[in-house]
Amino acid sequence: MRSIYIVDDDQSVRSELYSLLSVYPNTLLRSFASGDDFLAELGDVQSALILLDMNMPGASGFDVLAAIRDRKDLLSIVITGQGDTRMAVQAMKAGAIDFLEKPCEPKALLQTIDQAFENLEETEQVIARTGEAREKVSRLSARERDVLEGLIDGKSNKVIGYELDISPRTVEVYRGKMMDKLEVQSLPEALRVAFAAGLVEA
Repeated sequence: MRSIYIVDDDQSVRSELYSLLSVYPNTLLRSFASGDDFLAELGDVQSALILLDMNMPGASGFDVLAAIRDRKDLLSIVITGQGDTRMAVQAMKAGAIDFLEKPCEPKALLQTIDQAFENLEETEQVIARTGEAREKVSRLSARERDVLEGLIDGKSNKVIGYELDISPRTVEVYRGKMMDKLEVQSLPEALRVAFAAGLVEA
């Protein structure tokens, strides 16, 4: 089930968008008459695409973008009737993925939404992989994590053992336990888990 939230203070716009977007199967549609109404329920909002007006009484579109800046599972397409290039740039810098002016061409809007859903699905997959990888890394003991970090730095068992004041054979034992807990069979696989968990910078 996909979700689209319409945040616009214009009732006619909300109705038109709701009617247009009804073509999408298995998609939950919800509309909010203001940024304040949407933000009041933000804690309960799951992964979704947001069609966002910028000029609204109370919380503006920029306020909404600021509030969801760290929510990778929420993507915003700005739709406004008083837009210009400067506002478009500001909205994109604030986190919007696209910017359309009212009245927007239905075909263009649907194409933009389709692309946004593809991006959202990819983001959800990344989030899922990150969560799984972090859970696996959390299973490691302090010493097993030390060994993993040594391997990430490209160090040999001998060097890791020297730095940790343990024998290379003991490093090998910790390395085996580490790989079991990460559910991997090779060092490249272990490094991929470490990368997904954020232990390795891109």
